[in-house]
Amino acid sequence: MPLRPETVEAAALLGSRVALARRERRWTLAELAERVGVSVVTIRKVERGDPSVALGTAFEAASLLGVALFHPDPVLRSAEREVLQARLAVLPATVRSRKVDDDF
Repeated sequence: MPLRPETVEAAALLGSRVALARRERRWTLAELAERVGVSVVTIRKVERGDPSVALGTAFEAASLLGVALFHPDPVLRSAEREVLQARLAVLPATVRSRKVDDDF
């Protein structure tokens, strides 16, 4: 499945942030891999921005290193989550595709 350029760019940006944070903390690839519970090869993929890496793995590496994925203030993150939940609550839980009758 070909990925949109924005998706590839986002994965690369996250990977660069993880690599920078790891190096600033002077952690080796092996140290981060051990803490995340994956192989060194997987951490290399995270840092290269390989979009085939599991989202949870990339987020775990970022979280361990203190890379902000969302707003760094937990109060503001919680407030955002509440706003999103309120918006989701007023929308249908399932979405069905609509068949468009364009036969004139």
